[in-house]
Amino acid sequence: MEYNTTRGPLILPEYGRNVQNMIAHALQIEDRKERNRAAQAIIEVMGQLNPHLRDVDDFRHKLWTHLFVMSDFQLEVDSPYEIPKAESLQEKPQRVEYPSSNIRYGHYGKYIQEILESAKSIDSPEEKEYLKITMANFMKKQFLAHNNDTVENHVIANQLKELSKGELVLDNPDELTHTNTLLKSMGIGNTNKKFNKNFKQKQKKKFKK
Repeated sequence: MEYNTTRGPLILPEYGRNVQNMIAHALQIEDRKERNRAAQAIIEVMGQLNPHLRDVDDFRHKLWTHLFVMSDFQLEVDSPYEIPKAESLQEKPQRVEYPSSNIRYGHYGKYIQEILESAKSIDSPEEKEYLKITMANFMKKQFLAHNNDTVENHVIANQLKELSKGELVLDNPDELTHTNTLLKSMGIGNTNKKFNKNFKQKQKKKFKK
């Protein structure tokens, strides 16, 4: 009886032991034409074993790459694609630099901050008024989405003025959309409040026992 511990390692386990054995056999074939036919047959079997690869762009190219990987790049056959080299597959990806832009308030994000900073380039009073109200309500909504609580209108007004470098000033912060209206539009209305209240009452009863 042969145990897996005595067998060679499966380089790509998703193809199974039989495919690995077929590749090992192909490596022993001396005639190149026969070896090419064996490689084509192995590719067909690999495709049948992994039908999900058919949804991948150029899936046959992927199968051929896997064939060479499983042969430890020792199989010499005529591939319809460029034969990969072990070094190219072992290269580490280039490091992606993390954006270094300074975001003053994380819950508003980079783009809201950029929009508000660009307010200085707007000359039309009507456009500034529209931007001021629209962005203030959006900021309030974003604040609530991250805090799931409440926020004072003057806080939004102060942050609007700060991020716009003094270009957008709310004369009457209380004109902003009511908090409950925003919470309901986000699906965080009275239902959640009732749930939280009931949950807290149950917890109190539990610890009193």
